[in-house]
Amino acid sequence: MKIVILAGGSGTRLWPISRGSFPKQFLKLGGDLSLLQRTVKRFWPAYNIEDILILTNQECFHLVKSQVTILNPAFEKRILVEPLRKNTAPAIAYALKYLEEIEKVKGSEAILISPSDHLISPEAAFLEILPAAEKAAKENLLVTFGVRPDKPETGYGYIQIQRTEDSQICDVLRFVEKPSVEKAEEYLLSGNFLWNSGMVAFSLQTFWNELQQHAPAIFEHTLNPLSKMATDFDQMPEISIDYALMEVSKNIVVLPLHLKWSDIGSWDSVFDVMEKDENQNVKIGNIYDVDTKNSLIYGGRRLISTMGLEDIIIIETEDALFLGKKGSSQGVKKIVEELKRQGKKESLEHRTIQRPWGSYTVLEEGPRYKVKRILVEPHQSLSLQWHHHRSEHWVVVKGSAKVTIGYKEQIIEENQSVYVPKKGIHRLENPTDTPIELIEVQVGDYMGEDDIVRVEDVYGRK
Repeated sequence: MKIVILAGGSGTRLWPISRGSFPKQFLKLGGDLSLLQRTVKRFWPAYNIEDILILTNQECFHLVKSQVTILNPAFEKRILVEPLRKNTAPAIAYALKYLEEIEKVKGSEAILISPSDHLISPEAAFLEILPAAEKAAKENLLVTFGVRPDKPETGYGYIQIQRTEDSQICDVLRFVEKPSVEKAEEYLLSGNFLWNSGMVAFSLQTFWNELQQHAPAIFEHTLNPLSKMATDFDQMPEISIDYALMEVSKNIVVLPLHLKWSDIGSWDSVFDVMEKDENQNVKIGNIYDVDTKNSLIYGGRRLISTMGLEDIIIIETEDALFLGKKGSSQGVKKIVEELKRQGKKESLEHRTIQRPWGSYTVLEEGPRYKVKRILVEPHQSLSLQWHHHRSEHWVVVKGSAKVTIGYKEQIIEENQSVYVPKKGIHRLENPTDTPIELIEVQVGDYMGEDDIVRVEDVYGRK
């Protein structure tokens, strides 16, 4: 069986930690591994690296690469970038066309589609049920995975099931959108509803057959070579796999999962799955609490102190603070939508921005200036570039940097500085085995990231 891991995402429901430029699958949430890394390790080494394909978009590619290659450098060749963001149905079709055309996967091969931002426990129990999913997939069925609910959750979709003679597989009567509290309580008591996990399995040929029948506007593009499909990807309808196939197919069954599962779709769900102290608080960061109960407090560098609080969510980052009542965090998405409407950069970016060569943090900015802390990873290089509107001053505070300005190359050591004039072609490199850190002061009439004219770039950016 082949595993396709979906690693795109918009990063709205766990704002302000998760954002458009840093979606939730990259968050570690108090552990040593991100949700993406946990997902990859869920399948590997039970499945070979060659059987795992990680699908992402161009914006997330370098984040995916940096996180999965830590697990094993061979995963770099198992990352596929979709041409455009067009929701899950076109993305999955593109991934399967790649598997068929480039990797010569046969039509009878079973494929498992898995999100990259879910928690499953125990993972061994999940792996044990996959052979049943593979068997059903090879019998020309679409196999979805349902989770036995343990509370009236309004943030999940539901699947109404009908039991069959097969003790592992149930028929699907209908899919239900996120319900009201009253309906969710009704579903929980009935015993015939499962949470829709978003995972699905099918054979390659079954997917093509179902796509042809229910989503012909997508299927017609899959008849072209992969290169043509990529070129015409903007013509694809923007639709999820649930709407395109799962909710309309007559050949669908569900595998009930009797384990703990969460899509980490809200701060309330983060609270539910995290370890709690004696006062039922989840605390991440530098926290000092007094008479505080049943709350989630997630901080960064600053000390957060609380007193006399109960059922509160506090999420703090360098540039944003979210306060909310437990039970209402599904509404965070509305906050992000309004921030986007107002053009607030906090809706999309953190102060620390990840780049393929490392990261930068905006420390201070004002009219005609911006101050950044730049971290360049070992043996990485910024693009050869120039700017229309700003000059730059670099001060090395840690390590040794190789700097190119015009035709001159030089090594700048710790406590040394260099000036980059406006419109001067320049490059910053780290030729050493340890990270280097610099302070950059930009001066000019415009400091936007779009004022970068790249001459050369090892990462293929334009």
